Amino acid sequence: MSFSNKKSIISLAVASALSAPLGAWATNGMNLEAYGPIAGGMGGAAYAYDNGTAAVMNNPATLGMMEEGSRLDVAVGSLRPSITSSMNGMPDAKSSATAFYMPAVGWVKKSGALAYGVGVFAQGGMGTEYDPNSFLTAGSNETVRSEVGVGRFLIPLSYSVNDNFNVAGSIDYVWASMDLKMAMSGGQFGDMVSDLGGSQEYGTANGTMVDSMVGMITGGALDPTGPVNWARFDFSNNSAFLGEAFGSGFAGKLGLTYKFGDRWTVGATYHSKTALGDMTTSNAKVSMNVNMDDGLLGGGAPTGTYSAVGVPVSGKISVKNFQWPETYGIGAAFQATDKIMIAADVKRIGWASVMKNFEMSFVADADQSNPLAQGFAGQTLDAVMFQNWKDQTVIALGASFQTTEQLVLRVGYNGSSNPVPDKYVNPLFPATIKNNYTFGGGYEFNKVSSLNASFTYAPKVSVTSGEGVGISHSQFNWQVMYSHLF
Repeated sequence: MSFSNKKSIISLAVASALSAPLGAWATNGMNLEAYGPIAGGMGGAAYAYDNGTAAVMNNPATLGMMEEGSRLDVAVGSLRPSITSSMNGMPDAKSSATAFYMPAVGWVKKSGALAYGVGVFAQGGMGTEYDPNSFLTAGSNETVRSEVGVGRFLIPLSYSVNDNFNVAGSIDYVWASMDLKMAMSGGQFGDMVSDLGGSQEYGTANGTMVDSMVGMITGGALDPTGPVNWARFDFSNNSAFLGEAFGSGFAGKLGLTYKFGDRWTVGATYHSKTALGDMTTSNAKVSMNVNMDDGLLGGGAPTGTYSAVGVPVSGKISVKNFQWPETYGIGAAFQATDKIMIAADVKRIGWASVMKNFEMSFVADADQSNPLAQGFAGQTLDAVMFQNWKDQTVIALGASFQTTEQLVLRVGYNGSSNPVPDKYVNPLFPATIKNNYTFGGGYEFNKVSSLNASFTYAPKVSVTSGEGVGISHSQFNWQVMYSHLF
């Protein structure tokens, strides 16, 4: 293959991955249980053996185990969650967001002691969508949905100190985007406002918009016995590539591997916490359905009778302080026989420091098209929903069996605790999976071309939130990757 043809293939693969959607459902909190189908078949274990260019997401030091030359991996994965929410006396609400597709591409060249390249991978995320007639709309009769996607463009460099010892690192450009259509009942919203007697048990709402609403209630413009029927936060687009709110920044990774004799290899890695800017959009809306005095609605004097009216306020919203957590781990691979390898990883994911709260800051536009919203022009609303996620320990176990010269089979297990406290779990963000059972395989067509695939089944986990919403979540994932050596 000529150099120009190699360059064209690499450029096309990277461009395709960059232009494809990178939203995903994940199974270690918001992380994927495995990056790349080689690790995918091994329960996600990948810290101490060559698993292709997915090393840029796992442990970049395993790139030093490659043979001399270049490797191009082009992959696609599908994540298929099944999520149902329920509440006593209400019909169940089943999420229609049942399939997410994500590409990945990586190219690495090994030359002497150095291995370097580029990669584009989906990090993970969350996503659900519920019909307008579900109880989760809180009476607004509009779709409720969420979609969070995080992707990385990575530049790795690995150095082989000697035949046994590799060290490596990567610089990662990280981007995050979000769509959100979230509804809450008047009672839920009121509980976030201390001036309305709210306990603020699940979150807080403050700002000049809230002050104005409190003034309207105490002044009699809104029914003091039940001022708000429902409230909504809406920012969403129809893009298959990125969500409406977008932010980006940087992160990095370090890794090492060391080989003990002919059979044992250990690996360790550290992934830094991201430094992302706030996810923002100027195309947002905060809507309220309030009970307003009929006389004031008609432009006259107060009457003491009230009617429900909608107040849609347009503006800019920022999802603040959203970061991907620090992760560190250690793993080992044991070549039991010429045909059997066993691998195990243990990692710690620092969710507690990045998922304490979900924070949104809204600034209303100076010009409001709806007359009832004009009184909120230029005002602010700061909403905080408590999350209080816990740090998560993940154990990944896997084994590979070289059944023929061309065919390898893999099996694995990935287990972790649920990082989301039951009290604060939200049907829009139920990242509750605990156990993953994996299998897969690879087939080598010839010395330069191969295909790998993996499949993951995550059994149902059922939880009940502090507000009485039951949520069940199971998942089936697959990944397929074509590899070319040159």
